[in-house]
Amino acid sequence: MAEELIGMVSHYFSHLQVAAIDLTDGELKTGDTIHLKGHTTDFTQTVESLQLEHDTVEVVKQGQSVGIKVAQHAREHDNVYKVTE
Repeated sequence: MAEELIGMVSHYFSHLQVAAIDLTDGELKTGDTIHLKGHTTDFTQTVESLQLEHDTVEVVKQGQSVGIKVAQHAREHDNVYKVTE
């Protein structure tokens, strides 16, 4: 499986288990698989929902900041990769 760097975690809301991700490249859709990797972070998950300015959306594009519920603790500056077949 190939991975492409699409963004970085800008904030983690621990009480909600939500990572705010700044998309620097490409786009991200509900159902995509992402890989979060940092100094102590390393996990892969499917994107179940995307929140843009408190609204649920299906697709986010480069330059947008999106909230994603994550399975594990994420940290600021973790890289976010989109997993492709």
